[in-house]
Amino acid sequence: MAQAAIRAGVEQIQRAAMVGSDPAARTAADNLAMFYAQHAHTPVWESDSRLTGLISALEGLVDDGLEPNDYSVQSLRHSPGASAHDPKRRACHDILATHAFLQALTHLAHGRLDPASVEPLWRFESPRNNVANHALLLIAYTELDSPSNAFDRVRPGTTLYRNLRQALARLRLEATQGDWPQIPAGRSLRPGAIDPRVPLLRARFSAPYDDPSISSDADIYDDAVVEAVKRFQRRHHLEVDGIVGSATLAALNVPLAGRIEQVRINLERARWLASVTTPLSEYVLVDVAGAAISFRRNDETVWSARTQVGRASRPTPLLKSEITHLTFNPTWTVPPTILRKDKLPEIRRDIDYLARNRIRVIDHAGNELDPAFIDWNQPGAVLLRQDAGPDNALGRVAIRFPNPFSVYLHDTPSQRLFERDQRAFSSGCVRVERAMELVDLLIGSTNGIDRTLVSEIIESGKTRNLSLGRPVPILIAYWTAEADADGEPWFRNDIYARDSALRRAMSAATPFDEIIVSCSPVR
Repeated sequence: MAQAAIRAGVEQIQRAAMVGSDPAARTAADNLAMFYAQHAHTPVWESDSRLTGLISALEGLVDDGLEPNDYSVQSLRHSPGASAHDPKRRACHDILATHAFLQALTHLAHGRLDPASVEPLWRFESPRNNVANHALLLIAYTELDSPSNAFDRVRPGTTLYRNLRQALARLRLEATQGDWPQIPAGRSLRPGAIDPRVPLLRARFSAPYDDPSISSDADIYDDAVVEAVKRFQRRHHLEVDGIVGSATLAALNVPLAGRIEQVRINLERARWLASVTTPLSEYVLVDVAGAAISFRRNDETVWSARTQVGRASRPTPLLKSEITHLTFNPTWTVPPTILRKDKLPEIRRDIDYLARNRIRVIDHAGNELDPAFIDWNQPGAVLLRQDAGPDNALGRVAIRFPNPFSVYLHDTPSQRLFERDQRAFSSGCVRVERAMELVDLLIGSTNGIDRTLVSEIIESGKTRNLSLGRPVPILIAYWTAEADADGEPWFRNDIYARDSALRRAMSAATPFDEIIVSCSPVR
């Protein structure tokens, strides 16, 4: 009787999912069918201890930034019991528990949302395919008596995820003591100032830093508070000057609940990121919001540097690709957007701008044109190409990888800009500090290029492409919060204003018991 009820319930759910347009619902229905087929359509959650273990594990998802009630925890608590007379009700309760279990496994492993619908990553296929589903189902089959162990097995093991999870627990604990004090607006607070707002700053920092010299009512902005502000500025990617100006004040006044939400949505990004990087033993990672780059092996950073990334109006695209070759002493063909928005206004002001910057005018056949005979108000289909050299916009090397956005990594003569705390200056490409060190790592990793030859090419000043011995994966990704090994959170500016869209998408996601409505009421 129970087997027949479960089989009928699963088949009814599959039919309902096929009628709908939600691919996630169809996948969830198929997973239920595979799961119960493996168990001969017998109930799996009628044991009180097993069901209690599942409910406890689902409640623990709050530490992952997931909402336990989205996984039908309240409904699961109202178990019909093995003695209930309605087999269909018992079957549907069992199916609901299994659905919650499988969905939680999927979302811990790959993310609550499909990134393609919120923050698409070019050339990345979601791992929610049949192979990945079978792997998760195998874990589900073997861990029915310990759902929390199943969650531990699929939870991302990356440093980013592990530390962010600690940070969320830390902030949630802090929230039990109330919100952070708000600091009123006013003139900038500088070291040595006496101001009635200073005690509020002391209250803001006394608990996190546990520094007795901060915990007083004095209204002088003394060295202890200045150092606390500098630590705060460092953790929020602000200019570390100890001055409480408008940017620092704005960051101080973000409510604790806002920071908790920021960590929650970045745990989602960390799940997506883990899905991309876990299969990779070695790769280049560009952290767009943090304006940083790293070369990673086995989830360990072996090299890192600062970058300059795309400004908000010309963002650096998110993508997964493979570095295939290097261009030494590159020329630079000015992209159409930069030509239209940046170069044409300069040329119209002063045509000698071209000669000063060693920029040639060419047609699409590669023929050089005389700039004096071009109407720069209506230049037509011309290209601007900057000669190779120390002042070339791409510096000594461009690091190439296939993508439809015409972006790449490159060296730059604008080295002074790496000293800025906010480094969103480019038109989409990624300028790399100490780019030749990255070149050495790529060469050493692939053994495809003689280092002596590289030095000779650079010294020659001639443009030359060299292919790597094997492609090296590259990932350009975006996240606005991370944490150290102690769970202390670090935040950065949401330079492309993506956090709010992700927050809305997570809040609007369909509750997970909707799929079993076609089975029967379970409450």
